Amino acid sequence: MYKEALDLIHSSHYIVIITHINPDADTLSCALAMSNYLSENKIKHKVYNKQSDLPNNLDYLNGFSKITDQLPKFYDLAIYMDCGDINRPAMSVDENCKIINFDHHQSNDGFGFINFVDDTKASTAEIVFDFFIKNDLLISKNTAECLYTGIYDDSLAFTTPRTDAETFRAINYLVKCKASPSYIASQLTQRQSLAKLKIEAKVIDSVELYEEGELAVIYVLPLWLEQTGASYKDCNEVINKVLNLGIVKIAAFLRITNGKTRVSIRSKDIDITDIASHFNGGGHKNAAGCSIESLDIQESKIILIDKIRELKYEKKK
Repeated sequence: MYKEALDLIHSSHYIVIITHINPDADTLSCALAMSNYLSENKIKHKVYNKQSDLPNNLDYLNGFSKITDQLPKFYDLAIYMDCGDINRPAMSVDENCKIINFDHHQSNDGFGFINFVDDTKASTAEIVFDFFIKNDLLISKNTAECLYTGIYDDSLAFTTPRTDAETFRAINYLVKCKASPSYIASQLTQRQSLAKLKIEAKVIDSVELYEEGELAVIYVLPLWLEQTGASYKDCNEVINKVLNLGIVKIAAFLRITNGKTRVSIRSKDIDITDIASHFNGGGHKNAAGCSIESLDIQESKIILIDKIRELKYEKKK
């Protein structure tokens, strides 16, 4: 399968590498790792993301400035990176276009012509790393930095339950390929803006605890973004800080995007995929997302809490 995918890549006339909406480090770093390989081998391609508002702390990755929100007029191969389902990029490809699917989401149904899907991996970047290794491909410094970034960020600095010996095997190899752990960590964590600091304070102040403190809910209002000059992506890390509270077992973060309430859910040793799937979302056992059809944060919060109680707490009583 690895060689089949590589042969398909090299025989394609034009490739589009597709990343998911609300892009994070894993989807973008995987896309740029593949983009670096294609560029190094003079294979025509573009990296596509529907949104132009990308996380600026990833601008050190080679090829970041070339990510586009414009699809090419022609492409005969689409490579999906870290998309839990075929609709996650909020776009569709031509039915005659072949798809290679790299992903680690439990909700992925193997929608590609060739699928590299493993929900035991801490990040999709590990799966892309395996693709390089299995095909005995050279991993350049630029590619190594991308893959290291995806693994580091999606494993929350190697702290998630799926981080294992294979994760560190990949990291060790990437360091040998000239990825610098200190440089990458500083780029990701030590370039925060004052706006980010201010909006995080507001979001943390919104925390409400339920079920004897086991369930924590936070949210951000559009007005707060105007007051601080921050953006939604500046709030993304707050949910993990709230989950770090000793008493909390499930944390949920709500914000208004694209005419609905977007919900991110995180947990400690509790499978939350059924919560997300109830709202037509998906993800992993400990990290999932979904949307609620409402522009009212407080209404969405009540709907979400009621469903979490039904699925996770009322059954215990």
